[in-house]
Amino acid sequence: MTSLFQILLMLLGVVQFVIIVHIIMSWLISFQVLNIRQPFVAQIWYGLNRLLDPVYRRIRAFLPDLGGLDLAPLIALLAVYALKIVLYNNIALFY
Repeated sequence: MTSLFQILLMLLGVVQFVIIVHIIMSWLISFQVLNIRQPFVAQIWYGLNRLLDPVYRRIRAFLPDLGGLDLAPLIALLAVYALKIVLYNNIALFY
């Protein structure tokens, strides 16, 4: 059962990393540090969007319209942190 706990934490860590990369990349694109017309950057950007859009879409359904401000990545990242806390608090169930 310890293996299951470690696998769950690893998967949450990967999800957390992907969300953070997506957030940073969106900032770099909006500040024109990265150019979306470069094929490598475009491939990574569209891949991350396709990967995270189903999660963000479900979160955006519950959030009010805030204009240009998108809080879906922040809510998703907070959900990952909350799941990690729940796993650590229930570690005794995995032993």
